[in-house]
Parts: sequence; C-alpha cells; structure tokens
Amino acid sequence: MRLNRRTFVGGALAAPFLAKPGFGQAKGKVLRVIPHADLKNIDPIWTTAYISRNHGYMVFDTLFALDASLSPKPQMVESWEASADKKTWTFTLREGLSFHNGAPVTAEDCVASLQRWGKRDGMGQSLFASVESLTAKDKKTFEMKLSRPFGLVLEAIGKISSNVPFMMPKALAETDPFKQIPESIGSGPFMFKKDEWVPGSKVVYVKNPNYVPRKEPVSGASGGKVAKVDRVEWLYIPDSTTAMNALISGEVDYYEQVPGDLAPVLAKAPGIKLDVLDPLGSQGMMRFNHVAKPTDNALVRRAVIQAIKQQDVLAASVGNPQFYKTCEAYFPCGSPLESNAGLDMIRPTSLDAAKKTLKESGYNGEKVVILQPSDIPISNAFALVVGKACRDIGMNVDIQAMDWSSVTSRRAKKDPIEQGGWNMFPTWWIGGDLLNPLISAAMIADPNKAWPGWPNDKKMEELRAQFATAASVDEQKKIAAEVQKRAIEIGTHANLGTFFVPVGYRENVKGMIPSPVQFFWNMEVG
Repeated sequence: MRLNRRTFVGGALAAPFLAKPGFGQAKGKVLRVIPHADLKNIDPIWTTAYISRNHGYMVFDTLFALDASLSPKPQMVESWEASADKKTWTFTLREGLSFHNGAPVTAEDCVASLQRWGKRDGMGQSLFASVESLTAKDKKTFEMKLSRPFGLVLEAIGKISSNVPFMMPKALAETDPFKQIPESIGSGPFMFKKDEWVPGSKVVYVKNPNYVPRKEPVSGASGGKVAKVDRVEWLYIPDSTTAMNALISGEVDYYEQVPGDLAPVLAKAPGIKLDVLDPLGSQGMMRFNHVAKPTDNALVRRAVIQAIKQQDVLAASVGNPQFYKTCEAYFPCGSPLESNAGLDMIRPTSLDAAKKTLKESGYNGEKVVILQPSDIPISNAFALVVGKACRDIGMNVDIQAMDWSSVTSRRAKKDPIEQGGWNMFPTWWIGGDLLNPLISAAMIADPNKAWPGWPNDKKMEELRAQFATAASVDEQKKIAAEVQKRAIEIGTHANLGTFFVPVGYRENVKGMIPSPVQFFWNMEVG
C-alpha cells in the first residue's frame, strides 16, 4: 500500500495556476490567500465545514469571542448582567453596529440569530434546553431567562468554532435552520462580493467602511477587528505543489494550510516564512456508525480503536514529525480538561489486543465500509492506514473512495451497508472544537441531535447535562473525565492523534493572529 500523497516537482510556477480564470489584478491593498478548501456554501449555521466558518468570520460578527486564553470577551455586546441565581441574563449591544445593507443591528436580530444557531449547534442545543425565554426588551437590549442555571452561557454564545453563533439580520436568521441562507449580509469587518464569487476558483471580500472595531487590542477571536487591506481574495488551488509554487513566485501572499511534506521546501524558499498559529492543533478522528452493522457493536468499535497506532497514522498522513504528536486524550492535550480517564480500556494498543477484542465481539466476517475522502490528503491517509489496521485484525474491509462533498452526503444516511450505508469515515476537528463535552460534536449521544454516527447513550447525555450545570472548574474537570471514560466505553470515535498545520506566507505579510481559527482582519501586505 502506497501512502505517499504527492511527488514534489520543483520549478517555475505551474501553468494550471496561471491559466486559471479570475486571477486578475485588483485596485487597493489586496491580500491573496490560498484557502484550505473551496467555499461551496455560505451558511456557517447550516454546516460545520471550516471553510464556511471562516467565511462567516469575514462577513458576520459575534456577541462574545474567545481571547488568546480561551476566555469569553464581549464583542458586539457593550454590557451584560446576570441575576444572583444565574437564571436571568441581560445583554446590551454596543454603539455603531450596522449590517452591510445599512440597517442597524437590533436586539431582535440577535434573538433570531441565537435561536437559529441553537437548533443546529450541539452546545447551542444544550444551552437552549435550559432557555425558558429569549426576548428583545428594546432596540439594543435582549434578555435570556433560564429554567435552571447553565454554567457556560458566555462560553456558548462566544464559542470560537463550528457552529459559531454569528449574528445575522432577522430576515436571514428566520431561515429554516435546515435550509441554507440565500445571501451573506452581516455586520463584520468585510463584505462578501457574491457577484465575483466563482465556486471552485475564487471568493472575494472587500473592506466594510462602516465597521466600528472595538478599542481593545486583538487577542484570539476578540478585540478590535481592523481590516488593514481593501480586499481579500481566496484563490482555490487544490493541487498542493501548484499552490506552493504560487506562493514562492509571489502570485499569492498567504497559504492557509501547508502540507507537512512540503513544509521543508517552503522553509528554504527565499522570502517565505512558515508558522504554526494554532497552539492546540487538530485531532484526527475515525467516526463510527452506531446504527449499521457490524459497528453497531461497541466491542467491534473498541477493537478498531485498539488496532490503531497513532504514530503510524500520523506518519502517513502528516509525514513531518515537527507537525504532529501522539495524544490519546479525547479533550486536547494542553487544554484544561486533558485527562487519562478510561484509556486503560483501549491499552495496550496492539493488533493482538484488538484481535482478542474482536473475537469477543462475535464479529463474523461482515463487510465494514470505510469512506475515503480522496481529495483531502490527510483524511485520505487516515482511511488507508485505519483500513489496513482493520484488515490486519481480520475484518472484511471495503474502502470506498469519493470526494469530501460526497462523504458529507453519504455519511448522513442511516441505511444498512447493503443499501448504501457506511461504518466509518475519517475527519478531524480543531482543538478549539473539542474543549469540553458540550462543544465536542463527537460526544453528543442523543441520536436525534448527534453528529452522523448517531450514538445512543443515556448515561453520556446525563453526564453532559451535569457538565452544563457544574458550579466549579474542579467539578467540570471531574465530569469531563467521566465523559471521556464513557466515550471510550461506547466507542464514540477513535482518536487518531494531534497534528499542527503550518501557514506559509511571504515576508511582507504581517499581523497574523495566533488562534485555533484563521482570521484575516489585522493582516496587512507591505
């Protein structure tokens, strides 16, 4: 099995890039970016896709935002107050907030936006399970009344990654949360140029001249969002070697995700710098289907987890040891809730241990379908390495290659394998999306609300509910350890290890913000 993702070919800028339509010159200061994926839809509430989340940050703004220490800070909110019993929260918007169409941002817009987000996001669902009412009191003030205290109100409405509770005009926010919004009208620092959007090629944003930044300095997702360029262009180049050459030649300024095997080449290129902006990194995952046979069996799922060696997965998918590390904890290593709880159930990680567990499961040679996102090198390698490990312990593995868009459609099906179903798919989440049991979509175990895979476990849901009402940090840590233990017991997913994706940029680009999420305000081109 060959796992090399590409062969590097040096030389001048590749012809396919130069021939691509829509890469012309623009007036004013322009930041040209190679994004990690093609923008296919513009609704960051409808989808958890990171490219849509990044689009959301360009166009929309948030009530609160996490700073560099992952603490919530006010963003669109000027002031707020919680009652002594923590059951009534009142928020007042700051001055100067307006949407790109000129309409002022109102409390009604925020109420509608939060309600839509609360129907799709896991942490939002947990929050709204305690919400008794959410109402606008006047143009700038809204009130949230809870039926019981919720210990993470600000953390929820200020969460940093998918799904981010972005504020939209009321008319947009009233769109069915299971349908996409038809347009992107926000109040953020940039405006989306829909007329210049070329799917598969180019996305354009221009500076919002009416945006009023906060006065605090930038820190993570919080602080003053100052647009220091007139225009940001996302130029999608799916071939990594072509993308690298475009950066070296100066055709683009910034490469959002440099593959690990190309990093040494760029590190030696004149005028190019590499940096890792995300301190937590990303966690690779193999997600199990708890509905379709044979992965509806917890022991089958545990056998797969035991068969996986993170070192093998990371070496094949990332390549450069500088950009990965093994980490068995389900909450990110280096984060407040990192724990060893439950890891003894999957140790030792070895083929012999996995074979024994698989035998105990009663597995009898049933087909196991693994979806392989062939257009995403890291996920592609995840599927191949895990598939080989499963074969090595005696499983009948069928690896089915398709693009990522097809994976996201296929994974939504609960059909049996014989009718187009699936058993596993590989993916990853940034550490910022895994910080606690409410944020992590992988931990939701209510099949009616869960991420594809659909675990069904009352104990897990009880633990997550307890975490939501925990009165202290120590209590949160204790409950989070129990959540991790339960996740391993029921096999919500396999942790494939932690990796760090460097950014590449020309030396005249400045102002990058260290954060789990890529932001483009504060950046400038000299």
